[in-house]
Amino acid sequence: MSSKAEIDVVTAEFFGAFDNRGGGPADLDRIRRLVLPRAVITVTGPQFTVWTVDEFIEPRRLLLAPGGRLAEFSEWETSEWTEIAGGIASRFGEYRKSGLLDGKPFEGAGTKTIQFVRTPEGWRIAAFAWHDQP
Repeated sequence: MSSKAEIDVVTAEFFGAFDNRGGGPADLDRIRRLVLPRAVITVTGPQFTVWTVDEFIEPRRLLLAPGGRLAEFSEWETSEWTEIAGGIASRFGEYRKSGLLDGKPFEGAGTKTIQFVRTPEGWRIAAFAWHDQP
């Protein structure tokens, strides 16, 4: 499999980790398999925040759990471009998301950038950042 194909798989698995459609819990532990333990996670807007991996996962576990505030949620890439140079790669993409927030239909979109590194176990996410559209 080419590096681009491997990165496509990791990216799809990453987006899929948040999916809780059908009433099940999101598979947020998958993020720990895809992201380096000391990765940096940043949202630039609407409010700038930086997290560690655990700081990022735990609030989402409550939000996306069965009975949580966000149900029937999924997000997906709508476009991307990926640059690969040896054992590093950078992906920039647009995404959409939808679900039920507090029982009401919710939709959104934004831009994500994901930095990848090739490890002995394959491509992993070293950092990611996003900006939600207002």
